[in-house]
Amino acid sequence: MNKIILGIFFVLMNLSFSLKANEKVATAKPIEIEVYRSPTCGCCGKWIEHLKDKQFVVKDIVIDDVQVIKDKYGVPIEMASCHTALVDGYVVEGHVPAADIMKMINNKPKVIGISVPGMPVGTPGMDMGGRQDPYQVVSFDKEKNFKVVKSYKGKK
Repeated sequence: MNKIILGIFFVLMNLSFSLKANEKVATAKPIEIEVYRSPTCGCCGKWIEHLKDKQFVVKDIVIDDVQVIKDKYGVPIEMASCHTALVDGYVVEGHVPAADIMKMINNKPKVIGISVPGMPVGTPGMDMGGRQDPYQVVSFDKEKNFKVVKSYKGKK
């Protein structure tokens, strides 16, 4: 009899733990990101789809002069790309993979943001049939200090 009661106790404890774990997943706050892009840029829309696929809630803001946003938020010319995004107090410039954005948000570095300068082939939104040029995700701060935070190898 004691073995049966003990068995039921463990089943209920495991069920309770599973429910609590699921509650945490269900109540996780979605990550909102504002993306500023030109009306003529097609790759920006593809990058937005990449973010949505990774559970970001995207506010897509189409403007004629994206440079105004870059200037306002301190994006150095060396870090520039085709679109600028704002998330959790940070700037994301260009075709940065969602995983690198999440890493920045979780680690909270003392930077303005991160960038994939230019528009390298094979970055999210710049897909070209499986080809990927080598590229780097670079952080930048107010003093124009640049630091490579992740490097991606190319593949043909």
